[in-house]
Amino acid sequence: MGRLFLISLEGLIYSCRHCDTHLGIADDILSKSFHSRHGKAYLFDKVVNVTTGDKEDRPMLTGMHTVVDIFCVGCGSIVGWKYESAHEKSQKYKEGKFILERYQVIGPGGNEYVINHEAQLGSDTDDA
Repeated sequence: MGRLFLISLEGLIYSCRHCDTHLGIADDILSKSFHSRHGKAYLFDKVVNVTTGDKEDRPMLTGMHTVVDIFCVGCGSIVGWKYESAHEKSQKYKEGKFILERYQVIGPGGNEYVINHEAQLGSDTDDA
């Protein structure tokens, strides 16, 4: 496998809740009004220290999107997804952007997001 080289970030950092690997900074957040099946999710312009899974078409509240799941390179945990393409013209702005699910990351200052299990009932992966 070889030696793992991680990118260290400075500023208000979002990191993996399982291994503290840096994933993104607050300055790269485009929107905090996204949702996943586990609650809040943030749209990032860029993230670091992730690998991607296989492409798949996923139906979401805003239409069909082609996405790849993203995994923390430190521990392999799924931390969100990347939009590869949007099938709806109005959603094209998401292409190449990343979603970090708040329940999978620790925010600036070490704050963790608590999953609201009631909000999960009957919910599929979606975005706002």
